[in-house]
Amino acid sequence: MEIAAKVLVGLVALLHAYILVLEMFLWERKPGRGLHGLSPEMARATAPLAANQGLYNGFLAAGLVWGLLAADPTGFRVRVFFLVCVVIAGLYGAATANRRILVAQALPGALALAAVLVAR
Repeated sequence: MEIAAKVLVGLVALLHAYILVLEMFLWERKPGRGLHGLSPEMARATAPLAANQGLYNGFLAAGLVWGLLAADPTGFRVRVFFLVCVVIAGLYGAATANRRILVAQALPGALALAAVLVAR
């Protein structure tokens, strides 16, 4: 179960690294605009906000990678902390921005968190 938990944590980290790329570097291009159905004008106007969000997603990814690389008990604690952050961010995003975030971010984070806790 420990291997499965680490794989899920790695997948969540990759997801957040992908979100970083979309929000920081591709926001004004088709992949970034398509994420929220933005016009080129709206994407241009919101690019600084998206880049800021992307940076935070990068911090989540970095924290999860740290949790995977650190020896336990520190690694376990770091994985739990950052997965809880992912779930809370996903719930908040779903409530305030787009319900799809619940499935795209909160659910994978919650599944990885559950696996990490069960593997303990």
